[in-house]
Amino acid sequence: MVSFYGKEFSSRILTGTALYPSPQIMQDAIRASGAQIVTVSVRREAAGGKSGAAFFSLISELGVTVLPNTAGCKTVREAVTTAKLARELFGQSWVKLEVIADDDTLQPEVVGLVEAAAILVKEGFQVFPYCTEDLSVAQRLRDVGCRVIMPWASPIGSARGITNRDALLLLRQRLPDVALVVDAGLGAPSHAAEAMELGYDAVLLNTAIAKARNPVDMAGAFRLGVEAGRAAFEAGLMGPRDFASPSTPTVGTPFWHAVP
Repeated sequence: MVSFYGKEFSSRILTGTALYPSPQIMQDAIRASGAQIVTVSVRREAAGGKSGAAFFSLISELGVTVLPNTAGCKTVREAVTTAKLARELFGQSWVKLEVIADDDTLQPEVVGLVEAAAILVKEGFQVFPYCTEDLSVAQRLRDVGCRVIMPWASPIGSARGITNRDALLLLRQRLPDVALVVDAGLGAPSHAAEAMELGYDAVLLNTAIAKARNPVDMAGAFRLGVEAGRAAFEAGLMGPRDFASPSTPTVGTPFWHAVP
């Protein structure tokens, strides 16, 4: 089980709801992933009018927890206003906080992110901030009251996987009491497994599933990758060594010599 702000879930996969070829494939892929939390762009869906209402109906059929996000926001004011709109729409205080600095990389604007997080926490929100893998930023987010932090593996939609493994491992080691979710950049089930092997609590996926040739099968593959990675972490992974170590030692092994 994984816990976010006191709520427990059996699945360690969070999924997005964008880019799917059709609403039906989106629903089928989310079910195949086993995800119990899905993210929804408040700005996109609120602007959708009747189509937005139809979208929310599709999500409600899945019986999942909705995590609204502030995708597309570039300023503290935009992000805070969008979060407040999300609370009105969904009647709950969870929000995935995004403040974006650059349109090409979609890199988080970390100064504004920390400022917005501090404002929202004071106003009773339970914040899931999307950030880089920088330890000092994560520590500041923790200090302002975030109990879940979502560092990227690599830029959104890049499918590059974890590009700074040491930094992500350091985050895990230095923030043992914070739920950490790898968000963005995972392109293959093996990438998700690697994140879980580092001791991360969950992963968030969207593009790698939605843009696959078969999103439903890919969602199932990611589900298995996450389960395998978590099981390996809990079992205790063998550490790397500089030299070889025989799997069959010679000590105590009988040697037979031919009789001349």
